[in-house]
Amino acid sequence: MNLTVIIPVYNEARTIAEIVRRVKAVGAAAEILIVDDGSSDGTRDILQSMAGDPLIRVVLHERNQGKGAAVRTGIQAARGDFCIVQDADLEYDPRDYPALIQPIEEGLADVVFGSRFLGGARRPILFWNMVANKILTLITNILYNNILTDMETGYKLFRRDIALGMPLHARGFEFEPEFTAKLMKRHVRIYEVPIRFTPREYSEGKKIKMKDAFVAVWSLFKYRFVD
Repeated sequence: MNLTVIIPVYNEARTIAEIVRRVKAVGAAAEILIVDDGSSDGTRDILQSMAGDPLIRVVLHERNQGKGAAVRTGIQAARGDFCIVQDADLEYDPRDYPALIQPIEEGLADVVFGSRFLGGARRPILFWNMVANKILTLITNILYNNILTDMETGYKLFRRDIALGMPLHARGFEFEPEFTAKLMKRHVRIYEVPIRFTPREYSEGKKIKMKDAFVAVWSLFKYRFVD
């Protein structure tokens, strides 16, 4: 599989080198595309030190625009036929790439979601985040007549041409509900597989907040009726 791993980055100096090492260790990526979204904590200095690696490309946003904007930039710039979004914060484990790739290679799906709620190993923290995720997934299933277990997952492996063929507007964390809503409206074949998950505490730098859940709800309803 000609796979581009898109890594949106904002102030992840502590973890960016490690996540790149983990992605490379799996050996599945034809390209690692890092989109720095205006970092100011030294992340860019670390990225500059990777400039000689032929597997890595770096795209810079001059100012912070949000995760969704960084992912959209990555989709436009990717060279692979398939893409996966890899957060830089070590919550998602690249060792799950083979499980995500398998349904596509077997012709079962065009997009594969890595579900945090299908029994994979996980760090058991942040109860209210889990509740919010489950409520958002339930709303998604009601609005779009589906049975997903984890709409908000950051692990979505997809054919790049599918993403290029739909208008994507998200600038922040509302990328996940927008992308999911538009996949379902287009009846794209989606498959779910269990993944490992090691969530960060807010004291460790976790960025998504409860207010983002309300933005996600609005996005789910909005894109049910508009594109």
